[in-house]
Formats: sequence, C-alpha cells, structure tokens
Amino acid sequence: MLSIPFRLLLASVSTATVVRGWYPGQDAPGLKRDTAPPGQASTFAFDVSHGLQVQEQTSSEEAPSLEFTLDNGSPYPHPYEYERIGSDGPLLLQDTHLTDIFGSFDRERIPERVVHARGAGAHGYFEVTNADFAKNYTMMDMLSENGLKTPITVRFSTVGGESGSPDEARDPRGFAIKFRTRKGILDLVMNNTPVFFIRDPSKFPHFIHTQKRHPASHLRDKDMFWDYLGSNPESLYQVMRLFSDLGTPYGFRHMNGWTGHTYRWVKEDGSWNYVKIYAETMQGVRNFTNADATAISGSNPDFATQDLYESIQNATYPGWTVYAQVLSPEAARSFKYNVLDLTKDWGFDDVAPVEIGKFYLTQNPKSYFAEIEQAAFSPSNMIPGWAASADPVLQARLFSYPDTHRYRLGVNHKQIPVNAPINPVANFERDGRMNVNGNQGDRPNYLSTLSKIKLLPRTFTDEAHQQWQGGAVASLSAVTEVDFDWPRRFWNSLSERDQQNLIANVVGHLGAAPTYSVRQRMASLFYHANATLGQAIADGVSVTVVNLSFGDGPTWYNVTKNTNNSTVDY
Repeated sequence: MLSIPFRLLLASVSTATVVRGWYPGQDAPGLKRDTAPPGQASTFAFDVSHGLQVQEQTSSEEAPSLEFTLDNGSPYPHPYEYERIGSDGPLLLQDTHLTDIFGSFDRERIPERVVHARGAGAHGYFEVTNADFAKNYTMMDMLSENGLKTPITVRFSTVGGESGSPDEARDPRGFAIKFRTRKGILDLVMNNTPVFFIRDPSKFPHFIHTQKRHPASHLRDKDMFWDYLGSNPESLYQVMRLFSDLGTPYGFRHMNGWTGHTYRWVKEDGSWNYVKIYAETMQGVRNFTNADATAISGSNPDFATQDLYESIQNATYPGWTVYAQVLSPEAARSFKYNVLDLTKDWGFDDVAPVEIGKFYLTQNPKSYFAEIEQAAFSPSNMIPGWAASADPVLQARLFSYPDTHRYRLGVNHKQIPVNAPINPVANFERDGRMNVNGNQGDRPNYLSTLSKIKLLPRTFTDEAHQQWQGGAVASLSAVTEVDFDWPRRFWNSLSERDQQNLIANVVGHLGAAPTYSVRQRMASLFYHANATLGQAIADGVSVTVVNLSFGDGPTWYNVTKNTNNSTVDY
C-alpha cells in the first residue's frame, strides 16, 4: 500500500503536468530533438552492392595476400584461439569468434538432391555448326549463326545414390546442361539413356522410393526394387539398358546423352515440330563390366569425378557432338510409337539425327559447392523457340524441378552466380530470402502505367499453337504389345558377349530377391521379350516362367479406365 507522503508527491507531479504541459524526458539531457543546421551535411551516396563485389573479388585471391578476419570483416589474431577462464575454466559466451564458426559449421550442408545427389561437373562452351538446318525449325537465337559460342555448365550424376555413394554404381546417369544464351537460361536436363522407367508422372516418387532404402531396415531391398519393376512392365527397356554394361559407364566422359522427353521447336510464325536432342561423346563409348565396376567402386568411389576433373586439368578437354531428331506433328500421328511416351526411343533408323553443334568442357570449378552443388537445372528454364511438349512426365518436371531448387537453395536461387542469366532480368518478383542482386532496384513492383516496362511482341497466338480435345480424365497408361518392341530391338542389337553380361548382371541382382513371385514375374517379362533371355534368367534365379500375353491399343485412353493394378491391362 502506498504511503501518504508518496501519494502527495504523485499528486503534485500530476498537477504540474496538467498545468505546465511537462512530460518526462522532453528536456532531459542528451535527448534534444534539434537537427543539424541546413547545409551542414554534405551529399553522400553509397553503393550497397559494393561489399558483395569486394567479396567476389576476394574469393579469387590467394591466401598469402589476405589477412584473417571474422565474418564481419574485422581482423582477428588467430583462428584457433578461444576465450575461457584461466587454464581450466569454462568458455565465455562473449567469444563471438567461437560461436560464429560453430554456427556456420553446423549449417554447411544444404539438403542434398532427392535424386541425382551424387555428381560432378564443369564449364565450357557450345558452338553452332549447322544453323541453316536449325533455322528451318526454330527461332532459337543460340542456334541462329554458325560459330556462335554459348557458355555452358554441365553436371553429370548418378540417380539413386546419396551424395557420398560411389559414382560408378549401376545406375542411369544424369546429364544436365545449362546454356547461358543471349535470350536467357536454357536447361537441358538429360540422361545417358534415351528412355526412362516411367511415363506416368505420379509413379515417379514410388519408383525412386524402391531404388533407395527400405523404411524399416534402411537397407537396399531387392524385393522392393524388383517388385516395382515387375509390376510396371513399361520399364523393361530401361531395365535392360541398366543391367547391360551401359549401366556402368567408364566415368562421365565416355557416355552419350539424350533428352529422353520430346520437346518442340517453334518458329516465329508459331509453326512447330517435335524434337529430341542427342549428344554423342567424342571420346567413344566405354563401359565397365559388373566385376570391374564393383572393384572400382570399392577402391576409388570417386573414379568418375576424378577422371573428369583430371582430364580438364590436363587440358584433355572432353567434347560431345549434338544432334537433333525432328518429327512433324503430322508424322507423329502415324509414328509407330506415341511421341509423348518417355519409355520409347526414336531410333536413328526411325528418325535420322542431324548435327547442330558441338560442346566442350574446358574449365573446372574453383569451388565445387558454389558452382556445381548449387547449380540448379530445370526443364522449366526455356527460351523463345524451345517449348515443352504434352509429355506428362515432362509436364510434371516443369514444376518439380524448380520446386526442388526453391526448397534446397531458396526462392532466389537464380541469383546464385552459377544460375544467373547473362542478359538483364526485369520482372515483378521481389524480396524473399537471400535476395542479393539489388532486388531490381526502385523500379515498380507491378505493371505500372507510370513507368512502363517493355513487352515482347507476340509473333503467334496460343489458340492456334496447340489444341486438344476431350474432358478431364483420371489417366493411367496401359501396357500393350508395343511396350516389348524396344526390349527386343535392344536385345538383338547386343553382341553375344553383351547378351551374356546382361543375363549375368540380372541374375546376380534379381536372384537375391527373396520372394519367389517377384523373381518369377520379372523373369516372365524377360521371357515375353525374348525366350532365350527369359529362360536363362529364370534358370539363374530358380523359377519357372509364366506365359504372358498383351493386346494392342493406345498407350493412354481418352476416358477414365479403372484398375486395381499398377498399370491398365496388366
């Protein structure tokens, strides 16, 4: 309870405040509100990007020319020192050097890619060699003149393994190319195989889960691996390529690359053609046998990475010749395969490849993390003249890939130097974490009539570009007899030795699957593709084959087809 003298003091202060307008602090020392006299301050401007420029320059300097500092640039006596009480006392929280280095160290790892985590890469250039052909089909500026060179970054990778897994594992190889064109970034997200295991995009997470680790044991699980492949027969051609010696390429320099997906080349008038891109190694295709790949994975799990790095370091620059396969929309309607089916190749005898350019890798990264781990490739990075087809897996990747990068690297990942376009970027996307390139300054962040931005003239109308018919359907592909055409073509193209290696590789892996029905179903699919192949595998994994039959029909239906299985009609 307040004393009577204190109550009287409060009353007198309140009365003085009301009468004189006095407020605490108004005239208190040090709290004057006076401003500097006009003209006393000189004009001063500072470029807020100067610090970033200094750090970029510093990153290229050698250690002997620099003085050790903290993250804020403050010079510091020794990186190993830390503060404590006496010779045996606790550490001091005020030691910001120690807390900062652990705070940074604890956050060095960013989320690795869910797929393609293990990889290597380098920089180089693409040079046009056949602009006359390309200009017949596309308005792509980067293909408009012979001799035109475009800077590129290429990243090779395995698909299923973690970041520290052997880079000579039996696995498809990613083969991604970032073109820094005068009209923006173009990414070709390719593989060292012309097809893939799926053509229905919703299957992708399921497939990848089976290629990784069992949720309980956290081990690779061969039942899980083969159960998926056997219940989705459209994967058979890719399975056969994977378990041939093509599944264990000799590093990254001795393999070819394919877009796999069908894309579209578009001209200024809106006319377009389907296109696939193929990159043929100048070093010659070379593969390990299963025994050699197993041995090298144990003795040097970084073989492919080392081979690529050292070849460039020694000025033995690897190169690839780039070809295009072009198919008109009219020809596509009568083509033997659905051109939107990622499990089907366009054989060179079906659609002739035409050379359009070459590319070479001539520069190793100075920082693997900055230039390769942070490299973000996405098929959604397109330029005028290059467009997506209606391939459903490609359509899903248009979202999935950039969304991965937003998760791994942040919404502003295209500001990271390795991902940044070399032409001006001007739009209305602003802010977000790690926005470091000026945030597009003080330009309007909306479509303003007061400060108008230039707009690209439209050369064609979308309604005349592509048209579809049909209602919304719950889509799932059907397995038909045509799905065994490429497995048969591939088997017949192999030498006798390569055929025997394929059989031995499958038997060694499938034979370790403990469930009989899983082994039997897979062997029966191989048998349906080729009796000699299937019977040899069945004998090797101790099962009897079951005769299978598949009808003819479309890959996808224009109506919803109900099924309780992984595919329609199987």
